[in-house]
Amino acid sequence: MSGRTDWVPGTRAGQLSMAKEWTAVLGGKFSTWEIPPDVITDINVLTQAAQSALETAQTESTRTPVTTARCKDAFDALIDKMRDIKRRYFLEPPLTDADIISLGLKPHDSTHTPSGAPSAQVRVETYLAGRHELGIKIVYVNGDEHDPANKGYRIWYGAFEHGEPPPATPDALHKSVFTRRKKDMIVFDFDDSGKSAYFAVQIENDGKKGPWGPMEFAIIP
Repeated sequence: MSGRTDWVPGTRAGQLSMAKEWTAVLGGKFSTWEIPPDVITDINVLTQAAQSALETAQTESTRTPVTTARCKDAFDALIDKMRDIKRRYFLEPPLTDADIISLGLKPHDSTHTPSGAPSAQVRVETYLAGRHELGIKIVYVNGDEHDPANKGYRIWYGAFEHGEPPPATPDALHKSVFTRRKKDMIVFDFDDSGKSAYFAVQIENDGKKGPWGPMEFAIIP
């Protein structure tokens, strides 16, 4: 499929072929790569189950809605196991490019792709998370949410007493936290409960900063 980025093949036949490659390679590499033997057993069993389910679902005499559903379940379980193995064991110890290719995967791309300065503006919405804790949700005010320049969010904030003048500009906020997630949490000092918290956010990308988003405030629980 055009524009496909997932490493899992897009067809059942391709997924099964990759799984078989993995079982063959891992059978000789599990000790070197420190993969527990029971993990190898699991993927072998799931690969066999997926192959059997696929053959049943594709045979005219045995193909029914039930066998089709069982085939889907078998492949879902197999792909979940493959994703888990890749995440747990293929990064540490690091595989060579030859190892990666033997598993039907693409070698790591070490060429840095530069991205421009962020230009979008974001603000925060807050919600109660706990005692002296506020949940933070990043909301785009303008700009392209999917722009690759939007690598992360620098949330500036400060707690102000009642009657204390609010910050005139974001520059008056002296604490910050950086996150790549659109939902996070800020934990305030215990004595800050009941104060007014002010927030402003800049998108950051490798030292490049976007424009300030609008300032927001909330009462610290």
